[in-house]
Amino acid sequence: MGQFRTMTDAATPALSADPAAMTARAREVIQLNIAALQALESGLDDSIARACDIILSRPGYLVVTGMGKSGHIGGKIAATLASTGTNAFFVHPAEMSHGDLGMLRKDVTLLAISNSGESRELRDPLIYCQREGIPVIGLTQRPGSFLGRSSAVCLTMPQVAEACPNGLAPTTSTLMTLALGDALAMVLMDRRGFTAEAFGLHHPGGKLGMSLQSVRDWMGDRPPAPATVPLTASFAEVVSAITEGRKGAVAVLDSDGRLAGIVTDGDVRRAFSRDLGGLTAADIMSASPKVIAPDARMSDAVDLMTQNRIATLLVVEGERPVAIVHIAELMQAGYVS
Repeated sequence: MGQFRTMTDAATPALSADPAAMTARAREVIQLNIAALQALESGLDDSIARACDIILSRPGYLVVTGMGKSGHIGGKIAATLASTGTNAFFVHPAEMSHGDLGMLRKDVTLLAISNSGESRELRDPLIYCQREGIPVIGLTQRPGSFLGRSSAVCLTMPQVAEACPNGLAPTTSTLMTLALGDALAMVLMDRRGFTAEAFGLHHPGGKLGMSLQSVRDWMGDRPPAPATVPLTASFAEVVSAITEGRKGAVAVLDSDGRLAGIVTDGDVRRAFSRDLGGLTAADIMSASPKVIAPDARMSDAVDLMTQNRIATLLVVEGERPVAIVHIAELMQAGYVS
């Protein structure tokens, strides 16, 4: 582990404009951050497990608070917790002193963040929690601080110097806070058995969330019935059904209403090289179409279509087609770029 920069009272000399010197300084900052994270990891004890036990035992929200840079990090921690199965939100500590203490119901847990543990804006929320019997999880470098003493569990970070040469701008301390918050969120996520599907419900926007949605989510509560024809349908009937269905394909059903095959626009074009007289759906269909179940992920549907270079995909439930997915729809909705 490298040596940490020692904070001094002397003015910091200006850094040379030489690119090599600036690159070296940037590397030094990163190395200091790496060393801080290594110190955090090696000093980790069972306090994080005890913090998780408290959070999991409480029926209410986990309220996160912190002032300044700790508050910015706290907002991100709260967002990560909320998206991974732990009901959490951030409240500014100064606002708590002006009415927002009402958000601290008796069934909540407070996660309070302060590097020094002495932020004056935290005193009112901490005193309130002591009076109301609300457990506090503290995250600080100083367990002997007011925050540390007020906490049911104190998540203690190692006392390392900031990467700032003046020892003033929060750098290594905020990085450790973020890392410890992420660790807490991931342990809670594992304890809850929080799945990728559950994550998708909390994160429906963007490529990641969309890929985690199910085909059933895409279909909606009342999907339009797919175009279908019987095995005995004439060529003209097949073309008419494809045209009316506007999906570039029609599902072919046997006499019991089960899926027997699919006829696509491509199958129709290829049929023109044959004698059309007397052709039926059974003659031109693909008997082993690619299908997907409604509960499969949309990412699986996209992979199936792109890997097999097909434009239409049948959604099948109980051997019966319930929808047809067209690649153009997925492109328009942003599932395929």
